[in-house]
Amino acid sequence: MSDKVISDYNGYDYKKEFWENADREYEDQADRMAIRKLLPKRMEKFADIGGGYGRLASEYLKRAHKVFIFDYSKTELEQAKEIYGDKIETKAGDIYKLPFKDNELDGLMMVRVTHHLKDMPKAISELYRVLKPGGVAVIEVANKRTLPKMARFVTGRSKVNPFDKKVANYKEISKSGFYNYHPKYVEEIFKNTGFKQEKVLSVSNFRSRGLKKIFGTSNLVKMENKAQKALAPIRFAPSIYYKLRKPEE
Repeated sequence: MSDKVISDYNGYDYKKEFWENADREYEDQADRMAIRKLLPKRMEKFADIGGGYGRLASEYLKRAHKVFIFDYSKTELEQAKEIYGDKIETKAGDIYKLPFKDNELDGLMMVRVTHHLKDMPKAISELYRVLKPGGVAVIEVANKRTLPKMARFVTGRSKVNPFDKKVANYKEISKSGFYNYHPKYVEEIFKNTGFKQEKVLSVSNFRSRGLKKIFGTSNLVKMENKAQKALAPIRFAPSIYYKLRKPEE
């Protein structure tokens, strides 16, 4: 295990505890909506990086001939295999040393992973390495520059400055680290790695218990569909989705 791997879901039922037993249908639908908009319709080899039990597999199984789900947690991968069987191939390992060959994948995605990454540049470099020239990466980034975080900082309730590009480490959420990033910081990493940025979406714009009670999930999902593109320029939401392409050689 690399000293940079800071999140271990082995022995934890992420599927049941985090998704099925919690009110996160809106967040799930928001993720799916973004993925449908960004992933290529046809791929030969595709990998869901940090894909766990395959929560989002139904969004990409019909788009790719060969599907891999990669995760550090063998518990999660065992659940994925139970659910999808031969439709997928699972790979366990360290995200900083991905078990794929150079230029092996036509497409990949990484959703709800960056908040665990202590070394974002290294992880993005690995994604770039395994993606073939012309391939597409869809990457979700945990955003530090949201309206609630701005409000907490301005009113003195938080010392984390959402306006600077310094990586935010919320140790009160997780002792090993829970990271959020300024959009400009990650976009510089993408550029320096070699990726070309093609599209950006603002996702989970209405992630709030209060809003869920007032409007209900179905109405929030309808609002979300219009907001993802409209709010993308201001990088408003807790999740920012990027469609990136590795240039042709």
